Amino acid sequence: MHQAPSPTTSDLEEAVSVFVQQRKRLFGIAYRVLGSAVEAEDVVQEVWLRWQKTDRSVVINPVAFLSSATTRLAINVAQSARVRRETYIGPWLPEPVDTSSDPEVGAQRAEALEMALLLVLERLSPTERAAYVLREAFDYGYPEIAAILRLSQVNVRKIVSRARKHLGDEHRETVDTTEHRRLLNAFVSAARTGDVASLEALLTPDAVSLSDGNGMRGAARIPVLGRARVANLSTAFPRFWPEADPRPVHANGRTGVLIHRNGEPVTFMTIAASAEGVYKVMWVFNPSKIAAFLGSSAR
Repeated sequence: MHQAPSPTTSDLEEAVSVFVQQRKRLFGIAYRVLGSAVEAEDVVQEVWLRWQKTDRSVVINPVAFLSSATTRLAINVAQSARVRRETYIGPWLPEPVDTSSDPEVGAQRAEALEMALLLVLERLSPTERAAYVLREAFDYGYPEIAAILRLSQVNVRKIVSRARKHLGDEHRETVDTTEHRRLLNAFVSAARTGDVASLEALLTPDAVSLSDGNGMRGAARIPVLGRARVANLSTAFPRFWPEADPRPVHANGRTGVLIHRNGEPVTFMTIAASAEGVYKVMWVFNPSKIAAFLGSSAR
């Protein structure tokens, strides 16, 4: 990396302008690779510092430079995050991100933003994840992705194809946003009133409930499987339904619910649904992830 000569005021203004224009996209790339709004913000901040220190007079394509730096940094962070997550207690879920002001978080397509798909993306290697995200969410061409990942185009095509197949095996065709919101509202209403029969009618036979609490009391430490068990758990869980104040929020391009207790936001929940019904219920109890969601709305 070239050390930048002393910049002029106009040069710095131009550098700031380019970065600000690309910031949402850079965050969107990093967030999809990492599943963490906090880690994505750290990556974007580091890219900004590098952009300031770079000799920008030799950068032919600033957008390509920023995208490359963001992707490579995100891959590095994802590799170290994988090791850290091995000590995570119970199911790990992505940090939900507020998308009320930007439903797609800077992408040309909204793919690879929903919680359920981000969760499946975690099963890919960081490089596979990055290649898939650049191609499917941001519509980068194979030559661009090859340059960013420093791989051959042939290799990149294979990686993206392999990622698509893996995700196709794991991820189901999702319902549209209107139907998702209807199913979520029906689920919350039935859970609050203890209507197990209505809950079972909404769920698929193989439904699963995942609770991310990193060992917190009251959060199930293993996935709860099956329509009847998920329905029974959801009426008693969280056990504060009688005192709960669920408020709709826009998260990851879909409607979610931020559950308040005594005026404080304590739990985030959302669902994944296909034409067959709700197949995944996701609860985030981890206070740091709730804080990250609230912070992302102010981004």
